[in-house]
Amino acid sequence: MKKNIGMLLLYLILGWLVGAWAAKLLQPVKALSFLTKSTLIKWSPQADLDILSYDVTIQLKLCILSLIGIIIAVWLYRRK
Repeated sequence: MKKNIGMLLLYLILGWLVGAWAAKLLQPVKALSFLTKSTLIKWSPQADLDILSYDVTIQLKLCILSLIGIIIAVWLYRRK
């Protein structure tokens, strides 16, 4: 059975979300701060072309737990 890219993206997003939620729940635990510290990746393309202008901001927050969630999601997807 051929696996499709849409299902892989769904697994990746869900793994990222579960990891981010786990990090949010564990933030009060000082001993695990290395797992819950987030890094913000920001991309802001913009243009003003006289008849059309746009300004888009995309922000991604990554932490070790969200990366672990993504890795587990890929493992589950490949195992399926």
